[in-house]
Amino acid sequence: MRYRILITETCLSLINKLSDKKIQRTILDRIEQLSEEPDKQGKNLVQDLSGFRSVHAAGRYRIIYKIDKKTVIVYVLAAGIRKEGGKKDIYKIAKKLLNAGLLDLKVE
Repeated sequence: MRYRILITETCLSLINKLSDKKIQRTILDRIEQLSEEPDKQGKNLVQDLSGFRSVHAAGRYRIIYKIDKKTVIVYVLAAGIRKEGGKKDIYKIAKKLLNAGLLDLKVE
């Protein structure tokens, strides 16, 4: 079954802020691959990001997404670099977005 991909405006903004066009293209190509068996890709996230999944995109770059099996849609919520402890760490950014209500999707 092929899933439809929906990328949030926030995610597109994060990708567009990346200065390296090759990395941007790699991330977008990796997002496209999520249309096939997204539940078998990446890993489940825990704690504040429970219910979301993360997949490697390019080196230290990650894509954070959520799957809605009922509507067969993958919601791509954020993408960016994994920089543990840094302000620009994608997981830290995603937590802030979630706390601000910007990642609050009602997906089962």
